Amino acid sequence: MATLLYITAHPFQHDTYSLSVGAQFIQTYREVNPNDEVIHLDLYRMDLPQIDADLLRRWGQPPSGASFDELSDESKAKAVRMREILDQFMAADKIVIVNPVWNYLFPPVLKTYLDAVFVPGKTFTRADNGRRGLGGLKGTQQDKKVLHIQASGTVLSHGEFQEVEYSHRYLRDALKFLGIDDVRAIYVEGTSEMPEQAARIKEDAIQQAIAAAKQF
Repeated sequence: MATLLYITAHPFQHDTYSLSVGAQFIQTYREVNPNDEVIHLDLYRMDLPQIDADLLRRWGQPPSGASFDELSDESKAKAVRMREILDQFMAADKIVIVNPVWNYLFPPVLKTYLDAVFVPGKTFTRADNGRRGLGGLKGTQQDKKVLHIQASGTVLSHGEFQEVEYSHRYLRDALKFLGIDDVRAIYVEGTSEMPEQAARIKEDAIQQAIAAAKQF
């Protein structure tokens, strides 16, 4: 049995281009893999602490400041929650990330989530030559696979605006830094540029999601 994290980064809960494609993927995936555990993380509605002064002081354990027992109850709760998010990410076998693109990038709540799982000594390490990442920590992230479902009104995966496609490109490179090389993408794009083709664009992406779910 595998564990799949279904991560949605959208203020709406359904009936958007990205979420519709994501929902179809999950439906098909459950049909094909009935014994797998699917955990939905709705980033806009979950307890997702931001990197603030308290957490920043404790980055890169051991901390130089107060011990955990000396922290305030609020600081303890944030630290524990961040560890829960990290452990859940590390334990997952498969990850599906769904988001729209706003101003060439994914919503900021997704960056907040990524900040929670980028932890020195846990999901990446330093190498002798001073660089970080280098395939991540052996045995933790290298067997993961990720599917990224992304919707944008403009075509970003190729053509005129390819150079300003910062969303999937950032996610792909960030995950590679953690040692996750298997990062696939389904684009639902061009719906604003070509509104007369929006229904077809969505349907094409749904068919891609169905096919991907059967093999994921």
